[in-house]
Amino acid sequence: MAGSNQRPVVYFREVTSDALLVKRAQRGDRNAVDALLRENYDIVRAVCHRIVINTSDAEDATQLALMAIVRALPSFDGRAKFSTWVYRIATNAALDELRRIRRRDVPNDDAKFANISVTDATNAVDAQMDVSAALAEVPEEFRVALVLRHIADLDYEEIAVILDVPVGTVRSRLSRGRAQLTALLGNQGESTHRQNNDIGGQP
Repeated sequence: MAGSNQRPVVYFREVTSDALLVKRAQRGDRNAVDALLRENYDIVRAVCHRIVINTSDAEDATQLALMAIVRALPSFDGRAKFSTWVYRIATNAALDELRRIRRRDVPNDDAKFANISVTDATNAVDAQMDVSAALAEVPEEFRVALVLRHIADLDYEEIAVILDVPVGTVRSRLSRGRAQLTALLGNQGESTHRQNNDIGGQP
């Protein structure tokens, strides 16, 4: 029983520590700002990469998101969870980058060739490449919802806040996005199967 009472205490301390870190950062503590950026870098980068797809452009979006977090820190009022606030900034940075890419009108080569297997790559890496290629084919509004749900691990309400849409819209986008992603991955699997059969049939 004593052990079970320790978890809420640890969790409370973690939340309090994070809140204090934000307050210190808002007062101009550079070390606190750096700590917040380190803690959130991986998920910001993951969100940007899954939404933007193209590697170099996704890195640009990641850097823009981190700079936006620093600039906006003084205005964070705590009404939303800090993580939700960070995801919103990362999502907006990724969407801004996609708009910039469309204006630039350069083909997304990373997405086009993302499903090409490297000879010595592991199956896990190949699977990730297939998912990236399939995600690139999913319409933007569905892809963003999928990334926030399955990469950022946000619930429907948090996604609705970030995208400024009703929860019902989030559910609809996720449902349609999953259906399209499943179909695309299925088509990739059939294509790979046919290719393997062709290779196997050669003398």
